[in-house]
Amino acid sequence: MSQINVRNISNENEDEGPNIVGVSTFSATSYFVPPVGTTAQRPDNPQGGDLRFNTDTASLEYFRGDTWSQIQMTSPDLNGGARGLAMGGELAPGAGALPIDYVNITTLGDAQDFGDLSQARGTGGACASTIRAYCLSGYGNSPVTYSDVIDYVTISSTGTATVFGSLSAACQGVDVLSNRTRGIFTSGSNGTAPAYGITAVLSYINLSTSGLVNTFGNQGRTNNYSGTCSSSTRGIIAGGYDPYNTVANTIEYITIATTGNAIDFGDFGGIRRGSMGISNSTRGVFAGGITPTYLNNIDYINIATTGDSTTFGDLTNASAAGRYMRSTGMASPTRGLFQGGHTNPTKVNDIDYVQIATTGDSLDFGDLTVAMAATPGCSNAHGGL
Repeated sequence: MSQINVRNISNENEDEGPNIVGVSTFSATSYFVPPVGTTAQRPDNPQGGDLRFNTDTASLEYFRGDTWSQIQMTSPDLNGGARGLAMGGELAPGAGALPIDYVNITTLGDAQDFGDLSQARGTGGACASTIRAYCLSGYGNSPVTYSDVIDYVTISSTGTATVFGSLSAACQGVDVLSNRTRGIFTSGSNGTAPAYGITAVLSYINLSTSGLVNTFGNQGRTNNYSGTCSSSTRGIIAGGYDPYNTVANTIEYITIATTGNAIDFGDFGGIRRGSMGISNSTRGVFAGGITPTYLNNIDYINIATTGDSTTFGDLTNASAAGRYMRSTGMASPTRGLFQGGHTNPTKVNDIDYVQIATTGDSLDFGDLTVAMAATPGCSNAHGGL
């Protein structure tokens, strides 16, 4: 058998190479380098099956014929299923919680103890890569003390959280979303009247690297206590209220790999704050909230498009009078979980679930280890991964 060893191929101008067709096998003991570039440098007229390495997302991606999609290089499965974490929460007004719970999203059952946060906190925010889960901001036990701490844990293990870094200011109530490399969050609230520290500023951290906080851009409307979710490319911020307690029905989106201001996506079916968001790679689902009437309705959107939300169903578990959850849920590619909350004023330990691709009312999944409100959740299998 003959062979040809080639180091470099180029044309006479040395600015491109010839097309090689009909090759069935490449064999080597070294490596093969695909085209490399940023998201903005994607080709103008890609063909289905085109492969490249995206330096913004640090991943291989291919063109499906209608959109670019990341190639999943790791599996989110742990012991047969994706793992979701609930990180702290509000035990009572002014009283934050230490416990971190975990569940296997693909099964049903009660949450189990994972470990503790580095400090007790309620109304924080959470996000995750495929490897790590992060908890940002929150307030400690009475007297209320706001936190600037960013904690992380390794999802596949159990144990006490490690400090990752610090926010630029101590606060509570940041709304967080992520893909596999970047976590993006709102300003939160520092409790100081009249504006309570709520701004339109969006910030981000690079997951798994350092705790340095970077400026991302601004929301179109100054909101807090919004519902959030994401695909691998786009983040969604839905509802919320401004510093003067005006509740919104707006939905905005950002492109995660870039920086810049949020863009109008559409509207909720009604005004609300404190809803809980989950997603797979294509659909975002938002449950509960308050207007100030407590809500039990569930809405959904198609993340890749724009437009108003559509009715999905209702929360049914311990939610006859509605449920205020104010955080993110836990999701796999097929199932979304909504954990904790309160039903004016009772704290609940309920975990509900829905099948993301369908519509309908939520069903009982199990219970948290402790009844808590404003319990941020995340997973190693959510839609942003």
